[in-house]
Amino acid sequence: MKNKITYKSSGVDIHKANIFVNSIKGYVAGTTSAAVIKDRGAFGSLFSLPKGYKDPVLVSSTDGVGTKLLIAQMVKKHDTVGIDLVAMNVNDVLCCGAKPLFFLDYIACGKLDPKVLKSVVKGITDGCKQAGCSLIGGETAEMPGMYSPDEYDLAGFTVGIVDKDKIIDGRAIKSGDCVIGLLSSGIHSNGYSMVRKVLSKSEQKKLAKQLLVPTKIYVKEVFSILEKFKIKGISHITGGAFYEKLTKVLPQGKCFEINKGSWPIPEIFQKLQKKGRIGNPEMYRTFNMGIGMALVFDPNQIVQVKQFLRKQRIKFYEIGRVVNNNSHKVIFK
Repeated sequence: MKNKITYKSSGVDIHKANIFVNSIKGYVAGTTSAAVIKDRGAFGSLFSLPKGYKDPVLVSSTDGVGTKLLIAQMVKKHDTVGIDLVAMNVNDVLCCGAKPLFFLDYIACGKLDPKVLKSVVKGITDGCKQAGCSLIGGETAEMPGMYSPDEYDLAGFTVGIVDKDKIIDGRAIKSGDCVIGLLSSGIHSNGYSMVRKVLSKSEQKKLAKQLLVPTKIYVKEVFSILEKFKIKGISHITGGAFYEKLTKVLPQGKCFEINKGSWPIPEIFQKLQKKGRIGNPEMYRTFNMGIGMALVFDPNQIVQVKQFLRKQRIKFYEIGRVVNNNSHKVIFK
């Protein structure tokens, strides 16, 4: 007589998953704030809104890490991609001037490997700590047949908060405004399909340390600036980069004039461009090229802003200005 089919024999081990969830509780607890309501709502995560907001608006974002995960899985380095996951979400809500409140993750895998996924979750909690938000829930889905046994994918979701009259939306941007670029930590989490097209597997392994530097989280830097100055617009330089993401904050008829020589291009981008024989427009459309976040300021306060950034040891360059132009959203000098 054939053995009866069970969920475990089908490739999904619920008991193992429960053990894994219990094993990461210590990591998660390190991100928990007083606003997290514990031990209630077993089918949902509860979070109380902070006080002190006159007309609070919630700002949400969802994103993943993309094919950067394939390089991490190839070299078996799993402890930083969780930071990437958090960064891709919290940096987006930050562009509205919102403070990240909480984060949820979704991990899908072919076969649950507790050691690997604990490293991933450790990275997620590290990212939450950097962003000052709480990891309040998540889902781990074991899906044999959808993924190979050693594959996993990540997605995340965050909610932030901002007072309605403090939302940063770019409407006040005008000609003459100055653009400050905050430096990236590397490629961040966009353009890896091109990276993997340009570089062989052996080259990816050789350059893995550079390729897997986690995406920088800008929450602390930007909020320290907001305490002192008005920021007219913020762009998170991700997919679409300078041609699409930078220009999202511009009002009609305005254009960014970017000085390409105003900041040093990190070596990894130079290597990719040379090896792939990639033209400048494609590079600046695909990669952040060393600028992870762009902030727009009134020119009358730019001297004070730059003095403040230097004092705070925030790495930046003044990379351009806003001009009138009905034909283009960005031009390079």
